[in-house]
Amino acid sequence: MKSILGIGNALTDILAVLPDSSLLNEFHLPKGSMQHVDRATGDKIWNYLKPMGVQYVAGGSAANTIVGTAVFGMHSGFIGKVGDDEIGALYISDLEQNGIRTHILKSEVASGRAMVFITAPNAERTFATYLGAALELSPEDLTPEMFDGYDYFHIEGYLVQKQDLLRRAVELAKAAGCYISLDMASYNVVESNQAFLHDIVENFVDIVFANESEALAYTGKSPREAVDIIAGSCDIAVVKVGKEGSMVKRGDEFHFIEPWPAEAVDATGAGDIYASGFLYAHSLGMPLKVCGEIGSIISAKVVEVIGPKVDIPRWKAAKHEIKGLIAKNL
Repeated sequence: MKSILGIGNALTDILAVLPDSSLLNEFHLPKGSMQHVDRATGDKIWNYLKPMGVQYVAGGSAANTIVGTAVFGMHSGFIGKVGDDEIGALYISDLEQNGIRTHILKSEVASGRAMVFITAPNAERTFATYLGAALELSPEDLTPEMFDGYDYFHIEGYLVQKQDLLRRAVELAKAAGCYISLDMASYNVVESNQAFLHDIVENFVDIVFANESEALAYTGKSPREAVDIIAGSCDIAVVKVGKEGSMVKRGDEFHFIEPWPAEAVDATGAGDIYASGFLYAHSLGMPLKVCGEIGSIISAKVVEVIGPKVDIPRWKAAKHEIKGLIAKNL
């Protein structure tokens, strides 16, 4: 089995299901938005949530993907930075319990957290994110030894905002012979880092994952046109169009991937876990269409639960479906 290393913001997801929007209004959080907050506000919200019986999960886009690849059986590692505190210890423990090799550095700054509020009637998500120690990860923290023995290197697009860090990461990964994938993560990040992102994709990245809005920000085109443009700059382009499915392209080969049936309650982590399935299938040498289908199968499972992690019964069901699909293509 091939191995994969991820890098990203080490953020503990604190998930809370709210009966109404009163808490959002109190902290001036527009419903459906992602707001960055300072430490004082982050601590205040966290202390408010503690008595509610919230769920704590090691998160961040790349970490979510790496947890997925580990559950699939790939040897998986993760690079990030946390604070020397309770949340940081929980973060490391969660990753290690999933069998992930942690390359986690420590900071004097408090650990980052993403407080996720899920509200009725449509399970809409609102984020209050305190990046904390995650922001302290620097180019100097990265060493060639961290990349030794890994076949794949997966990056979350939020790191594009730290250009020196990301450039050193892809240079070390390329020198180690890694196949590099990038999830664009957010349309506003793409918009504000256009020139740098195009340079990194064209010179280092092998697989690009983007949703509809990110693909539009990157190319200025519709999803179908965007997947052609992105595929012209790297080996494989993947453009996800939510409940409509996804499109994958490599060279002249194009496939539209139908969405897998699901009873959706929360879309948190759907794109991250799609990447897990796709990369796992790619590591097995599966055809491009099958890679997309396996991404679709597992992403359909995560939208049926609250939070970015698939539960055990759904993992078992997904693995059964995926095993059958792989067997047909061996």
